[in-house]
Amino acid sequence: MLNNLKTMIGVFDSGFGGLTILRSIISRLPENDYVYLGDSARAPYGNKSPELIYKYTQEAVDFLFKKGCELVIVACNTVSAEALRKIQQEWLPEKYPNKRILGVIIPIAEVVAETAKLAPQKNRLGIIGTRSTISSGAYDLEIKKLYSDLEIFSASCPLLVPLVEEGWIKRKETKMILKYYLRPLKEKKINYLILGCTHYPALVKEIKNVMGKRCQIFDSPKFVAEKLVDYLSRHPEIEKNISKNKKRVFYTTDDAGRFREFGEKFLGQKITEIERISLQ
Repeated sequence: MLNNLKTMIGVFDSGFGGLTILRSIISRLPENDYVYLGDSARAPYGNKSPELIYKYTQEAVDFLFKKGCELVIVACNTVSAEALRKIQQEWLPEKYPNKRILGVIIPIAEVVAETAKLAPQKNRLGIIGTRSTISSGAYDLEIKKLYSDLEIFSASCPLLVPLVEEGWIKRKETKMILKYYLRPLKEKKINYLILGCTHYPALVKEIKNVMGKRCQIFDSPKFVAEKLVDYLSRHPEIEKNISKNKKRVFYTTDDAGRFREFGEKFLGQKITEIERISLQ
């Protein structure tokens, strides 16, 4: 029976950024087996149309389910904002009714709302993300559902993902662009800042330097991992089917050598099993 098979947890992102999510998940759930897919050949997703993002997401998630994943974490804010709900409501029930797909926006929205409720005098929130994530208003919508007293300011940062993917994290050009993007939010004297892209934790030190100590930074990896632990505890029927051999398998749609070189920096450990594939 299919339900008796041991399966893996899949993690999908448009490139390297989702490895920061995987790294945090592994730190909390090290025994589990994981499959990671980075669609680097078609990255960044942030400047693509909603229709194309949806198509890419279908192809990626279908690939991971066929590789034996029971649960897929969409470790991409752009996909979570533009395609996840439609995938969950329309595509998943028809194609894979017994499998699950989770995103990164709701876990962060929940943590921010919980934090803000404890300090109502701090009511100014900033969000940075790709053009698609910001224009979708997905974070605003989910946060307002949970806590309506926050004043929200957003800024799209379309150049940051390509800069991170190119390994330009420490370059002065990147720091200058980052300051340019963050200046309007700093002028708003925001109390909280959501890093609405899984690539941005690579820049967290530089972001903290710009925003100062009074601004609390929320980045995805820690909170997504915590929420996944909670989710699995509430769904033992899923948790019991996940194989626990500490196996990690990686797939990329671009050059495998380059993925290994940059991916190991994001993951914080060696990448051994890696294969280049095509989703088209």
